[in-house]
Amino acid sequence: MRLLVVEDDKKLASYVVKGFQEAGFAVDHCADGEEAFVMATGNEYDAAVVDIMLPKLDGLSLVHELRQQHSLVPVLILSAKASVDDRVKGLQAGGDDYLTKPFAFAELLARVQALVRRGSRESQPSMLRVGDLTLDLLSRKVTRGGKKIELQAREFALLEYLMRNAGRVVTKTMILNHVWDYSFDPQTNVVDVLVCRVRNKVDKNFEPKLIRTMRGMGYVLEVA
Repeated sequence: MRLLVVEDDKKLASYVVKGFQEAGFAVDHCADGEEAFVMATGNEYDAAVVDIMLPKLDGLSLVHELRQQHSLVPVLILSAKASVDDRVKGLQAGGDDYLTKPFAFAELLARVQALVRRGSRESQPSMLRVGDLTLDLLSRKVTRGGKKIELQAREFALLEYLMRNAGRVVTKTMILNHVWDYSFDPQTNVVDVLVCRVRNKVDKNFEPKLIRTMRGMGYVLEVA
């Protein structure tokens, strides 16, 4: 999953970005509203976390402008303002949720995960299945043929992306955008290395093999 974090406080931004990365998100960070608008309208995100007090373009104006551009990205607004009126203004501007500072990261993570579930798969179950391979989005457990498979956060994110796109070829650039962030060089071999690690865990001791390399194109998780 790919997340946009818009926060001008360097210390807080670093804390939030690191937390989401450890949870398996690819995270892009912006420190002002104008840069965030360019990023949000030029890239596909599963959710955005937006602070209200931002330079150049404040958070509420940013969210309002995104909605004017028909952006449907789920937005969680962060603010030190805790009054009912402030929360109402945030939601009326187009925010989907509102969290006041200070906050526990566990709550922020849970709220963003809920937004992603509501925004991208309202009618879909919390379990992804391809053949005998299952991935539980809530407990973050993966099994194949009833056998539990242990995955690191980045491996889980890649497998989730492949399963969401089962039967469709995904390019290395697409994987970089959704599992890492925009700053990675498309020529890097990190995708190949990660796919190899996931394949060793998901396919090596099982039949049929699900992850295929499409030479010159990318990868596909085949529907058995």
